[in-house]
Amino acid sequence: MKRPAYLQPGATIALVCPAGYMPREKTNACVKHLKSMGYAVKVGRTVGGRSSTYFSGTDEERLHDMQQFLDDPNVQAILCARGGYGSSRILDRIDWKAFKKNPKWLIGFSDITIWHGYLENTLHLSSIHGPMARAFDPEYGNPSDITALLDILQGKSTACKGPIHPLNRPGNITAPIVGGNLALIAHSIGTTSGYQTKGKMLFIEDIGEQRYAIDRMMIQLKRTGMLKGIKGLIVGGFTEIKDTDRPFGKNVHSIIFDAVREYSFPVCFGFPISHGRNNFPVAIGQSYRLIIDSTGSKLMSR
Repeated sequence: MKRPAYLQPGATIALVCPAGYMPREKTNACVKHLKSMGYAVKVGRTVGGRSSTYFSGTDEERLHDMQQFLDDPNVQAILCARGGYGSSRILDRIDWKAFKKNPKWLIGFSDITIWHGYLENTLHLSSIHGPMARAFDPEYGNPSDITALLDILQGKSTACKGPIHPLNRPGNITAPIVGGNLALIAHSIGTTSGYQTKGKMLFIEDIGEQRYAIDRMMIQLKRTGMLKGIKGLIVGGFTEIKDTDRPFGKNVHSIIFDAVREYSFPVCFGFPISHGRNNFPVAIGQSYRLIIDSTGSKLMSR
């Protein structure tokens, strides 16, 4: 798997909103932090744009903003200010010719999962699933995750521990890592953003879903063969999960464990990749080592 060049002092990072709206003032801590690290920052028009809808701009405005930074030879990384919904509305209209000649890091999570899938599956290029602009404010994000994000961009190794969990299935594996938001992974099946998971380590997380919807998406992954042949599964945070008036009957972890019960690969639960305060960054498509034992889990870049 190819990767963009690591960032050098003075590199330029662009900030853009390809999906949901983000007030510009909520990116101030991010811009200040990046500049304090010696990076130049370009802020797109979709960040705090004039949109009065859910989106950060019209499809045309969001497409133009993303396209200009993908094409800009002076930009070395693109940090999505937020996710939400909307990337799939513009992704297939992107012209990748300039980007292929001058690839750069794309950073984000949630709705940005669809971009990661496209870069990994179609362009065979690594990107970073990790914190976005709001997480740079210590009130909302974990400073150690921001440090890890910048370490990846600079070519340094990273590691993170997960908790002991009664459903953890032990193992010690090394494999390329893919994954992201479960709803977006399911949404991408059969498209150019759909992950090829055989021989890889898969991680999933989500927010705001019904329990039955988690069950449905896990069955969809299973029926399409995405769970067969993976080396391991990392279950991140599932936050703000809802239940129907008539209870589904299982919690999220039980739903996921039941979906993978027949397989023998190692599984860990509660790993700090999530929509919550903790969101450890990983370089999609790159090789990681996962150890799951009686002390919990540990994920390390290779």
